[in-house]
Amino acid sequence: MGHENFDEMRKAMVVSQLRTTDVSDPHVIAAMNTVPREDFVPAASREIAYSDRGVAIGEGRALNAPLATGLLLNTAELTNEDNVLLVGAATGYTAAVLAHLVNQVVAVEQSAKLATKAKANLTGLDNVTVEKASHKDGFAKNAPYSVIIIDGIADSIPSSLTDQLADQGRLVGSTLDNGVARLVIGHKAGGTVGYQYFADCGGVSLPGFEKDKSFTF
Repeated sequence: MGHENFDEMRKAMVVSQLRTTDVSDPHVIAAMNTVPREDFVPAASREIAYSDRGVAIGEGRALNAPLATGLLLNTAELTNEDNVLLVGAATGYTAAVLAHLVNQVVAVEQSAKLATKAKANLTGLDNVTVEKASHKDGFAKNAPYSVIIIDGIADSIPSSLTDQLADQGRLVGSTLDNGVARLVIGHKAGGTVGYQYFADCGGVSLPGFEKDKSFTF
């Protein structure tokens, strides 16, 4: 399949998946219309890179669905001054999108193989670093972050991550509520994070959060 077809598939994703929902930030739309998602999935899956569901990338993992990622980025209200912790780097797609939107990105990935792929895929993006670390541990060395993005469904959001969020910072992610995947945003004030759901949306499971139940509804 040629680049022209992938370009058309990318445009179709924007029109049919993003613009028809609540993804309205023109910067997010432009970034997702620019980054070649097909370069972040296995060669055999390139033709389904822009489908409205997760795409398997090995290690029992999948690249999050475009709509789920788009809604997270849109709701985070990102600016070019933000320093972002991305939890679940996978093969680097969301980090590549964020590179167009924010000041700095630290992308954490607990799978050594996926972290290696992400680093290779993100070569040349000077404002993105990939760290091999447990998802629930984040990367405290570079904290605090003005935004934390959990790009997948987590069973819970642990204090080990919220402790790395700056006061007045935002955290967006997805968690399960009675078996339903719901997107959530949290705002930190006075050392406490207050959460609210903003959308029901399917996504891919993100490992590493199974034992910590510090945040549940």
